[in-house]
Amino acid sequence: MSRPRCDLTLYLVTDTALSGGPDRVAQVARDAVAGGATLVQVRDPDASDADFLQIARSVVQALHGTGVPVVLNDRVELVEAAGADGAHVGQGDLSPERAREILGPDRLLGLSCQTLAHVDAARQLAAGTLDYLGLGPVWDQATKPDAATPAGPEGIAALAAASPWPTVAIGGISAPRINELPGTGVDGAAVVSAICAAPDPRQAAATLLARWREAAARHTDSKGLTDPTDLTDPTDPTHEVTP
Repeated sequence: MSRPRCDLTLYLVTDTALSGGPDRVAQVARDAVAGGATLVQVRDPDASDADFLQIARSVVQALHGTGVPVVLNDRVELVEAAGADGAHVGQGDLSPERAREILGPDRLLGLSCQTLAHVDAARQLAAGTLDYLGLGPVWDQATKPDAATPAGPEGIAALAAASPWPTVAIGGISAPRINELPGTGVDGAAVVSAICAAPDPRQAAATLLARWREAAARHTDSKGLTDPTDLTDPTDPTHEVTP
């Protein structure tokens, strides 16, 4: 088994309530992937471990065969039981070092960073600990009212520039605003309500992805950016660059 490659372009973070309840999360995730979501994080901070595990397993089963990785928010110890591809931790969660110990070398691990100090601290971690950083919030987000002060696109650009890993922006991202993000240097956008609360999650995902790609293409044409899908950990000494 080797660590999955992940595409951060359109990163869905699930919300159980917005999806219509525990029994609807897997369907929303499946619809989102059908519309173009490239990675799914299962998140429900209010669920018990038993309930969370049931939701996570249903999402993993729903996405089996799609090639889209599933990571769990915070509950690192449940990743193996759920059959998930990795985990995502925040600044107040389990340390990245301990999370990597539990996950082993073959699963994905992401870390949320809100400040340059957070990114600097992450850079001190051993090579291979992390696979990507989640940066934000970009804008105010209804699903996380206790989140840090929004950084705005300019703040996100500063964080992305400081990161040696691929990055995904999160926080208040919607279809009308997603086109502001490719120019910041992030590799993708993470959304919650823009898909989970949509009447048609598949169409919502397709619209978000199309607008991202349109904006990214314009930015690539003007700046000559490199391919954002190369998500190998650049701090890993075994990393090989292929022409």
